Amino acid sequence: MTVQPSPRITVFLADDHGVVRDGLRSILEAQPDLSVVGTAGDGRQAVHQVQQLRPDVVVMDIAMPALNGIEATQRIRDTCPDTEVVILSVHATTEHIYRALEAGARGYLLKESAGQEVVDAVRTAHAGRRFLSQQITENMIDGYLRQRQ
Repeated sequence: MTVQPSPRITVFLADDHGVVRDGLRSILEAQPDLSVVGTAGDGRQAVHQVQQLRPDVVVMDIAMPALNGIEATQRIRDTCPDTEVVILSVHATTEHIYRALEAGARGYLLKESAGQEVVDAVRTAHAGRRFLSQQITENMIDGYLRQRQ
């Protein structure tokens, strides 16, 4: 009996900084179950390519030219409902987090905590679960508690 290898999770990277895209590609492709199938440097290009490639997961920056990551996430989720989006951002405010989640993002993490956390976020989103980095979880809880007072 031959064992079939499990299918790789296809990932698309959207960030306006080439060095970030290259670094993320290196981190993700070092994993046997992940494959980067495309990249984009602006939101409009990301939406177009994701609609063509239909990756399993998109890792999306918020601050991008042509179309910001939140708007791009909304368009991707509207046209490619099987593609999950994970936001990777420098913005840790509850406003950014809520807007991203409302747009359909499955996860949110900070660039400063990238690395293994990006790998975990991609796998978690692909499994249909939410992923929030530790710092984001703390910000959300703090925001909720402030609102309750």
